[in-house]
Amino acid sequence: MLHHIRTLRDLTWARITLLRSDPERGEITTTVIVTALMAIAAIAIIAIIVAKLTQKANSIDLGLGG
Repeated sequence: MLHHIRTLRDLTWARITLLRSDPERGEITTTVIVTALMAIAAIAIIAIIVAKLTQKANSIDLGLGG
């Protein structure tokens, strides 16, 4: 059992070392910013649609005498 744990530890350490040595790790900052902007835009669009639907629903005359 101890042999398996040591092997797993060594493989994990080797993988971490390999990932740290790779200078090209992608453009994470750009991806995060673009994703956040898209999420903000989606929330804004949904808010506009809900406001317009609510306004339209409130303007419907039900003829209940008021």
